[in-house]
Amino acid sequence: MGDLSGNYEIRRFKPAAKEDPAYPQTVDWMRAVAFGFHDARRSDERVDRGIGMQRADGRVMTGAYQAGPVADHALGANVPVATFGTFTKTLNIGFGRMLDTRLVTAVTVRTSHRRRGLLRRMMAEELGLARREGLAMAALTASEASIYSRFGFGVATREQSIKVDTSRRFVLNHHATGRVEVADPKVLLDLAPKVFERLHRLTPGSIGRHEFYRQLASGSISRAEDEDPKVKVALHYGPDGAVDGYVSYRFAGWDARPYTMEVVDLVAATDHAYLELWQYLGAIDLVENVTWEEAMVDDPLPWALEDSRCVEASEPRDMLWLRILDVRGALAARHYPSDGRLVLEVGDPLGFTAGTFALEVDGGQAAVERVDAGEQPELAMDVSALSSIYLGGVCPVTLAAAGKISEHAKGAAFRARQMFAVERATHCLTHF
Repeated sequence: MGDLSGNYEIRRFKPAAKEDPAYPQTVDWMRAVAFGFHDARRSDERVDRGIGMQRADGRVMTGAYQAGPVADHALGANVPVATFGTFTKTLNIGFGRMLDTRLVTAVTVRTSHRRRGLLRRMMAEELGLARREGLAMAALTASEASIYSRFGFGVATREQSIKVDTSRRFVLNHHATGRVEVADPKVLLDLAPKVFERLHRLTPGSIGRHEFYRQLASGSISRAEDEDPKVKVALHYGPDGAVDGYVSYRFAGWDARPYTMEVVDLVAATDHAYLELWQYLGAIDLVENVTWEEAMVDDPLPWALEDSRCVEASEPRDMLWLRILDVRGALAARHYPSDGRLVLEVGDPLGFTAGTFALEVDGGQAAVERVDAGEQPELAMDVSALSSIYLGGVCPVTLAAAGKISEHAKGAAFRARQMFAVERATHCLTHF
């Protein structure tokens, strides 16, 4: 892909199988990513499993490599000093509509090679490629919140950690319509993707899952290393007898007080399944707390409990970041619950989407046209702000109050709030 100021070469390639001559390049890239995220050095077997999952996802690896002499004793030129990964999944954009989205992952820059334009170069090239391929949206999950807005990404969904007191206080006001049964964790290798797909089609902000998740939920792999023998699984069966939810969980150990169960993955395709899986978790003997790190912010669980204070929420944080690559394509793809017209002026630090656009909605369907620069916009914003409000999970009125949106016509931000609303709370259960 060319030379960067004569000092670096950017290479883009697909992960190679072990018998492929390009396999060592893939291993070096994987180890560079692990180094960037401060992971322990993984066994060769775990690296190979990781490469297998990357291949199953159809990922593409990009690395920045030193083109000139390398200092004595330093990592060799074969190990990239910066990494960038991409693959494509669907994004639920509300009302059951799906949008193919380029996912950005594994972004690292070695400390000794920062501030040399490597991330900007890789980001601009990869997003430009996705746009040329016809994709209207990119997405990522960020380890640091201050990096990605300068590339046009905006927070679109949030999540939180919860600790649920399952002592005698835990009383759920819900009459079960199905049943929960314990299962061998390995059944999730087959069932987890099917159950998640049902949830995915119901939940705005949901991103299609990659191979890692069925392995994690089944205990076949852990976030740290290999198989996790502590993982247990319970399945929810709906009134028709079909599995419509599951929870994968593990005991924190007898040294942890109070005795605590940790949710590894909880996927429920119906509201009943969600509450009934919590009924199950709340009834486990000896356990007094259940924790979950990926709960939705607008969670129905506290509202279903007699004592809502059984749920202690903490660390509300950004989860999914979106980046519109094509304003007309992204806006036209959505369904809108409220008709109306908005003229939007959009700025773009990378130059992909800058312009003024008229969004006109009739019967929920949108027509989007670029308008003359002389037409006065009703709302002006950076593409990061438009990407934030796109799913309806971030309020335009709030962004206007924060100075992220400029309102040139009174009431335009509130009108945008009505038009961009979605049918239920946004939530993304897919980290990548």
